[in-house]
Amino acid sequence: MNIIGMFEKQNIWRSSAERERERERERGREREMERSVKKGRIVLVPLPLHGHITPMMQLGRALSLKGFLITVVQVESNQVSSWQHFFSFQLVTIPESVSVFQGEALEPAEYIIRFNKTNEAGLKDSISQLLIQQGNDIACIIYDEFMYVCGAAVKELKLLSLIFSTQTAIHKVCCYVLSKIDAKKFLIDMKDPELPNKVVEDLHPLTYKDLPTSGFGPLERYLELTREVVNNRTASAVIINTVTCLESSSLTRLQQEIRIPVYPLGPLYIRASSAGPSLKEEDRSCMEWLNKQKTRSVIYISLGSLFQMETKEVLEMAWGLSSSNQPFLWVIRPGSIAGFEWIESLPKEVIKMVSERGYIVKWAPQIEVLGHPAVGGFWSHCGWNSILESTGEGVPMICRPFQGEQKLNAMYVESVWRIGIQVGGEVERGSVERAVKRLMDEEGADMRERALELKEKLKSSVRSGGSSYNAFGELVEYLKQSEKDAKH
Repeated sequence: MNIIGMFEKQNIWRSSAERERERERERGREREMERSVKKGRIVLVPLPLHGHITPMMQLGRALSLKGFLITVVQVESNQVSSWQHFFSFQLVTIPESVSVFQGEALEPAEYIIRFNKTNEAGLKDSISQLLIQQGNDIACIIYDEFMYVCGAAVKELKLLSLIFSTQTAIHKVCCYVLSKIDAKKFLIDMKDPELPNKVVEDLHPLTYKDLPTSGFGPLERYLELTREVVNNRTASAVIINTVTCLESSSLTRLQQEIRIPVYPLGPLYIRASSAGPSLKEEDRSCMEWLNKQKTRSVIYISLGSLFQMETKEVLEMAWGLSSSNQPFLWVIRPGSIAGFEWIESLPKEVIKMVSERGYIVKWAPQIEVLGHPAVGGFWSHCGWNSILESTGEGVPMICRPFQGEQKLNAMYVESVWRIGIQVGGEVERGSVERAVKRLMDEEGADMRERALELKEKLKSSVRSGGSSYNAFGELVEYLKQSEKDAKH
């Protein structure tokens, strides 16, 4: 190994050790604060999906560092137990019997609507019991926008509540647009060849075909869900995991629609001073593999925690990745290849080909991977957490979205922020190879430069004086003042 390689490897190890020491110091400060100060309690109610739980727990972490005690009400067992131990959160679990619809093959919109209806009584009972136990020490309830049933419970119990959005400001604005649409008329109007490409009023460059309607089930049911999501009920404010430098105009439009304070305080993984524990077991052997690769040579592929791919698509990706002549780190979740437990569906020659140039894991420590000097690009499904993490580490993207919100995010990555390219249509090895080569050549260098500029802006936003730093400070002051007012 050359001198530069040794230096980079030592830096990686030192960085990891320093992060662990900092976590220990922070835990010590929290324990000291716990002993010396009587703190208000904030109750968090996340939607029990990976992409929603993680930022909600990071929000809880950030608030705990400001002196609040955190209770998490979960509606599925073992979803956040690792966070409970890592950050000393109190955990309340609603009995599993309320989740009778989880095992059914429902479209996403239908599932969320039924999920809320089924869990209404359990959520209300859990919050009531917390009130009995904690008295007036509960400062507020913060619930995921898709757990909207909490709004009725906290209204009846006369508690302060805030809504938490784990998605983009532009997606929330789209929900307002869609909530005012009649499903039957919209489907008819979209047959007009001019309407799909027409820019939505005051939302350039968003067109009607970009509105996030695909992948959620029947349009009428999805629009019913958007109407529930945009109904603030008695919530006092909305917290959103985004950054002003990415979504300034969308946040302005959102504030006009929402009519209650909006606190854009992302990226929460940076704000929390820790990514926190993973909800899935991470294979850290990939970090040793990355240490052996050249700077900015590796394509990292991870397509989220939910979606499945057909065997043919996985094979085409494998051939295309191999033909690109770039090393790659590929996350393939157990169960993510339709009909198979893991990669046993792949022919032996493909496994051999992958092993020669790539590395496959079931799950990876994503933020560490994206921050590794060997990683030059990220092939992503364009979930919002992944985009924030990739941008926060200055890594350009290849976008392969699956459904509406992800397609909207991918459009902004490619056309607005210009830090990535999209792979559309049916995946075939030639398109995969071309996309990887585009990202790694001069065109990719321009995207990387813009990504690094945005990285600095995101880091600055959470530092003293930054937009997210100020928004978080305003939120904390609001919560503390509301707690004082409630006690008088």
